[in-house]
Amino acid sequence: PPMQQNNMKCVAQPRSLRTLTKCSAFIVLASTASILVAANQDAPANLAAMKGSIRIDGSSTVYPITEAVSEEFSKVAPKVNVTVGISGTGGGFKRFCAGETAISDASRPITPSEVALAATNKIEFIEIPIAYDALSIVVNPKNDWMKSVSVAQLKQIYSAGGPKTWKEIDPTWPGRAMKIYSPGTDSGTFDYFKEVVVGKEGKVRSDMSVSEDDNVLVLGVSGDQDALGFFGLAYFEENKDKLRSVPVIGASGLPVAPQTSTVNDGTYPLSRPLFIYVNSKSASKPEVVAFVEFYLNKADALIDEVGYVILPADILAKSNANWKARRLGTQFVKDDKKVDGAFSTIYK
Repeated sequence: PPMQQNNMKCVAQPRSLRTLTKCSAFIVLASTASILVAANQDAPANLAAMKGSIRIDGSSTVYPITEAVSEEFSKVAPKVNVTVGISGTGGGFKRFCAGETAISDASRPITPSEVALAATNKIEFIEIPIAYDALSIVVNPKNDWMKSVSVAQLKQIYSAGGPKTWKEIDPTWPGRAMKIYSPGTDSGTFDYFKEVVVGKEGKVRSDMSVSEDDNVLVLGVSGDQDALGFFGLAYFEENKDKLRSVPVIGASGLPVAPQTSTVNDGTYPLSRPLFIYVNSKSASKPEVVAFVEFYLNKADALIDEVGYVILPADILAKSNANWKARRLGTQFVKDDKKVDGAFSTIYK
């Protein structure tokens, strides 16, 4: 049977009170934004009088960061209209590579086929890593049997022809049927999970409930004791009163929970970088320059709060330098093929 695609319209969810509390301190920082931006030789100084519009689309995982930054940017540049969509990484790149958006949020690097599409449409771009994310494996809080899970078990669960009941994975688990949730196939989260867990050549099962909107996945798992799903760490952090995160068995053979320390030290098996991609033509517009400068100056103040992990200082320095130099293209595709390896060694 075909995948059960949930067609519920993506609706931007308000930031939680926890995020807003943190943002009260952020607003104080934002009051100096015009000074910080003006100090940069690329950025215009008078944000309050600036006009224009910026269209952004892409990853639902990156959305909480970009939306938070855009809200704070609107306080210092109220005449600039910033819209942030949630089409998924793949859907966002389709629009970006067609020249429809100025910035694309992405929870994976751009692919060779997307690079080719951009080239066909004469779209050049600047690639900017902004944070690390950890994929969270989530279950209903009433699930008291899955204390941890291995990557091999996740592969078994999500692969075509996988088990129907919990007991088929572990004989000590219940014999009830599982309800499996997944981000949609246009999602960078899905792409990453499939490659790392199921394998490049593997096939995912077709009887999952899928959605590009992580909030739909949260509702599904939180409403069913026998549900299992995965998405970015931020959505778990925002909904941890409704869900339980399952530690993943790491290289040491011990269960590892997704958190800042385990992402930074490399012990959590399911972590990845997040990006924004900026259209190079758009990067000549004052409002886009100001927004990206504001993003780079201020994102770290919100990244930890919305549940992601701040990049190491050396990666942040490279990211800022590549933006200032307007370095074009991607470092993750070479000779029309994806570059494999650790993010920290590829990105220069």
